[in-house]
Amino acid sequence: MASKTPARYEQIAQYLRGLVDTAEPGDRLPSEAELCEKFDVSRMTARQAMQIVSTDGNIERRRGAGTFVRSKPVQRDLGSPLSFSENMKSRGMVPSSETLSWERVEPSEDERISLGLGQSDMAYALERLRLADGTPMAIERAVIPEGLALSVEEHLGSGSLHDAFQKTGRTASKAHAEVTARKATKRERELLELPASGIVICEQRTIFDQDGKPLERTVTWYASARYSFQAVLVRSDEPD
Repeated sequence: MASKTPARYEQIAQYLRGLVDTAEPGDRLPSEAELCEKFDVSRMTARQAMQIVSTDGNIERRRGAGTFVRSKPVQRDLGSPLSFSENMKSRGMVPSSETLSWERVEPSEDERISLGLGQSDMAYALERLRLADGTPMAIERAVIPEGLALSVEEHLGSGSLHDAFQKTGRTASKAHAEVTARKATKRERELLELPASGIVICEQRTIFDQDGKPLERTVTWYASARYSFQAVLVRSDEPD
């Protein structure tokens, strides 16, 4: 019995998978319009093929830019005091940031407790889009006690908040973290260039300096497909 000829969208999907297998991370794939012209099919057929390949998890679609071969997920240690910039540099990637907002705020109750602030104390919130090699990786909102925020404000142009802290003699040395996951909001999908089904990993961290004093309360929303989280656990009852 003769084998069934694959549907056109399956043939195109096979072609795309072949391109992905031989491509480098970050390489651009043909657009739906280019696939339509090459295979003489409708836009719907080309889109169906692209959707099939996207389920493999090896490609990503960037709004207004096209479809690209996905880079390997970046590893991150849960609860690490390393900044985004330090983590990316350690992976051989170039970090950059886009400031979304920098404003004086009234801290939430959670932020007051985490930062050891009184009821009348104010803070500053720095929200940034964090990128690696030009790819949006995360949205970060750091809440900093007002006095410290004003002392580091002139140093924020360097891109690393922890470098700015360092210039004041305070080193980010310890972190407490909590991690959850959820579906990305519309704003998060737009900033991180995620599909409609995009998921974000939410990490809340309190960062402490070398003397155990809090520096910042940060919430970071990571594009889940671009990260691999890991933790090292040690038994507290391990015999000597």
